[in-house]
Formats: sequence, C-alpha cells, structure tokens
Amino acid sequence: MRRVPPDRSNPALRVTLMPKDTNALGTIFGGIILSYIDQAGAVEAFRHCSGRLVTVAMREVEFHQPVWVGDLVSFYASITRIGRTSISVEVLVEAVRRGPDSQPVTVTQADVVYVQVDDQGRPMPIAT
Repeated sequence: MRRVPPDRSNPALRVTLMPKDTNALGTIFGGIILSYIDQAGAVEAFRHCSGRLVTVAMREVEFHQPVWVGDLVSFYASITRIGRTSISVEVLVEAVRRGPDSQPVTVTQADVVYVQVDDQGRPMPIAT
C-alpha cells in the first residue's frame, strides 16, 4: 500500500486542552496526548474495518513541542498499511497557539497498529 500523508484539511479529532490536563511542569501531560492519538488512529482505522479493533502498538511516538493549555490541537490520521488482521495508522498532531501568531506547530507524531478481533478477542481477517 502506498503511504499517503495525513489530510490536513480533515482532522480525525480536534480538541482544546484544558488546565485539568496539565502535568507538574504546566504543559499538557503526554498521556493525554497519547490517548487522543489512539482515538484519532481508531477513527481512521474504523473507516477501513467493519469489526472490533484493539490497539496493539504505538510506534515511534515523538514529542517535538509542548502543548499548552488553550491550544487548539488537531489529530490527522492516514492509513500506512493494511495487513491480513492488522492496520497501521500514522497520526500527526498539530497545535495552534493562542495569540497573534496562530500558525499550526507540529507537536507530536506516532504510528499506531490495530488488530481486528472477533467476539472472543482472537485476530480475524480484515475484509478489503
């Protein structure tokens, strides 16, 4: 499958981060961002799978910039690979800071792998 960059005109998720999401340093806790990455990847994966999906891996998570309270954060997702039972999704995360300079800043990116499972949790083939 040819790698297609995420469509930056159509985010899988878009959120504004709040004070309850901060860590001891005053930036958004990385675990909050990881949770949204997982959700955004699943949104894209569900467009290609009819069954239940479980997250099996987050690969190459890279935090480039901090996320601040009040940032508008967009999570863009694209499929990078569809296997027999698994699907890989690239998630790119951009933040728009409050203030006069409202250009998007790439803050994080990750590759997430999901496996389609049956009702008993066993891997099952993805219909393509």
